[in-house]
Amino acid sequence: MTARARGAKRERTCIGVISDTHGIMRPQALEILRGSDRIIHAGDIGSEHILAELRNIAPVTAVRGNNDTEPWARSLPDVARIDVRGHRLHILHDLKTLDMDPAADGVSVVIAGHSHKPAIIEKEGVLYLNPGSAGPRRFNLPLSAAKLFVGATSVSAKIIGIDLKK
Repeated sequence: MTARARGAKRERTCIGVISDTHGIMRPQALEILRGSDRIIHAGDIGSEHILAELRNIAPVTAVRGNNDTEPWARSLPDVARIDVRGHRLHILHDLKTLDMDPAADGVSVVIAGHSHKPAIIEKEGVLYLNPGSAGPRRFNLPLSAAKLFVGATSVSAKIIGIDLKK
């Protein structure tokens, strides 16, 4: 029997992060997210079926993007906050609308999409994560999603490219 089978806790939580699907759920993106303990969708979801597919993998926290204007999206918040292993995660769609100081507010990670540009940046002790777009390609930007790893004393992230040839 493995340690996990006996109920031992893992040392870190794996969160799948996706954004800007715009109604397209690629099988390759779902494969990247499999095995996640939780999934975050940073907006521009495009269709409620996207959230249903994600919920088949793990619990989902999602925010509304600027293109999520249909009636199904009205119940989604513009901003969400969750606490994972003592770390506060602040989720919104467009980083330009951030109206607070994450470091001063005890936020460890800010997750945003909108630009379709994947990025991991650390600033003033806060990790900023943009998973990029998992939906339509924009300009020459890559298609991608991300994994966020949250431990008791650290957070880290990894951008994962979506390979359409698989």
